[in-house]
Amino acid sequence: MENVVAGLSTVDYVIFGVYALVVIAIGLFASKKNTQSAEGYFLAGKSIPWWAVGASLIAANISAEQFIGMSGSGFAIGFGIAAYEFMAAVTLILVGKYFLPIFIEKGIYTIPEFVEKRFNKTLKTILAVFWLCLYIFVNLSSVLYLGGTALQVILGIPMMYAILGLAAFALIYSVYGGLSAVVWTDVIQVAVLVIGGFATSYLSLKWIGGDNGAIAGLSTLINEVPEHFTMILDQSNPQFSNLPGIAVLIGGMWVANLYYWGFNQYIIQRTFAAKSVDEAQKGLVFAAFLKCITPIIVVIPGIAAYYITVHNPALLESMKEMYGEMVVNNIPTMDHTDSAYPWVAQLLPVGVKGLVFAALSAAIVSSLASMLNSTATIFTMDIFKEYINKNASDLTLVTVGRITAVCALVVAIFLAPMLSTLGQAFQYIQEYTGVVSPGILAVFVCGLFYKKTTSNAAIIGVLASIVIALLLKFLPINMPFIDQMMYTLVLTVAVIVFVSLSSNPVDDDEKAIKTTAETFKTSGGFAIASYAVLLIVAVIYAAFWNPQLGFGF
Repeated sequence: MENVVAGLSTVDYVIFGVYALVVIAIGLFASKKNTQSAEGYFLAGKSIPWWAVGASLIAANISAEQFIGMSGSGFAIGFGIAAYEFMAAVTLILVGKYFLPIFIEKGIYTIPEFVEKRFNKTLKTILAVFWLCLYIFVNLSSVLYLGGTALQVILGIPMMYAILGLAAFALIYSVYGGLSAVVWTDVIQVAVLVIGGFATSYLSLKWIGGDNGAIAGLSTLINEVPEHFTMILDQSNPQFSNLPGIAVLIGGMWVANLYYWGFNQYIIQRTFAAKSVDEAQKGLVFAAFLKCITPIIVVIPGIAAYYITVHNPALLESMKEMYGEMVVNNIPTMDHTDSAYPWVAQLLPVGVKGLVFAALSAAIVSSLASMLNSTATIFTMDIFKEYINKNASDLTLVTVGRITAVCALVVAIFLAPMLSTLGQAFQYIQEYTGVVSPGILAVFVCGLFYKKTTSNAAIIGVLASIVIALLLKFLPINMPFIDQMMYTLVLTVAVIVFVSLSSNPVDDDEKAIKTTAETFKTSGGFAIASYAVLLIVAVIYAAFWNPQLGFGF
């Protein structure tokens, strides 16, 4: 560890520079064939193979939200936060099996476009506006803030400069090249972030294990801070409100995952770009595998930072002797957990630090590029083409998409520094996404599995869901946000069903999707039955054997 220096060394900058040049070159090269048509720009000409689909899904997902935010939650909560990742792997399989074939069969560009085919234009527009606001005001701004936080710690530069640098990097290739540039650069980004992430986890464990190595360090963590390896928290845990016991497995986390992986434009869009349904499904399976290793590279460094800085002050003092004042720079605390990963990264050796810096940049830039492309796609296809210029040429649509991406990024740049007062940014993102996601998921669940769902019922339901979510959030009932999401979904479905039964039924020949009933009776029926069994077992267990696990109350 003697070759650790403050900031980045020349070797680190060279490694990062090579990475940046490779990404930009690949992005611009991949853009040559797919920038003249709307399908080419927004769906990469539907030419992406399964392995690129899977890699791109993970690159879009593993952003600063995971590297910085989830590592911060690992510092505060522990390995239990990995429930998001393991449940996501299962969700990816469900989406590939039950939902994706329907979407691809319809030949859609956007999820709101599917809503119009099932319901009507009004609901499509409402959801399009929801998504645009969510991507700009929550997703883009939070990714820029978290990325800026990391670069501020590692490089010692002002946060605004870091934010502007990340934004410029994403713009260079993604705005010009569209989804094709995003997907093919994502393949490189995933390789870099996985290698860099494993390097960080290995070295942070090696600090703890000392001469006995990283495996001994992991054993030390498990033995000395076992509470940080509890997967299901009970009510005595101070972090119970973030991961409310058994409700995590049977409640709102399913809402978050099904919405995110099944009906979130910037995620699902790359499956629309696959060569075929079969290629898209293989890509989702590959992504599910990669999700299972994500906790190792993002949560473990957070737990290691907690052990060193909070649990074992003697080790922290010995590290001060080795690394000097760097150890006390931006040291993470329970009030500022998102400094955990950058704090670990700044202590890495020369060369490794450059690789990790590249990995962080890969995670941030790939997600920014994906969000920008999807924001542009929704505005261009669902707002501009629908209401401003119905006969727009492909060149006009591509130009509007590029302008939209730039404008969205500019807004997010100004918003990002305002998030500096957050504690756990990962929880912030989940919580505020959870205000919108239950209502959207309810519309899709009812639209796919309940043929009597009317357009008016869906519109009333999705608007009512916002009111329900805000009431559950701000009323003095002290309910964890994961439970708020579940109850918002249940109540919204109830509203949609009630309004549907009180109005004229949908004309099945014109509106209902032909696979709706069959999907539910065959594949969907098995999934629902399995969930019902899990729910019953969990309720009995929590009620009679371990009531401390509770349901968030």
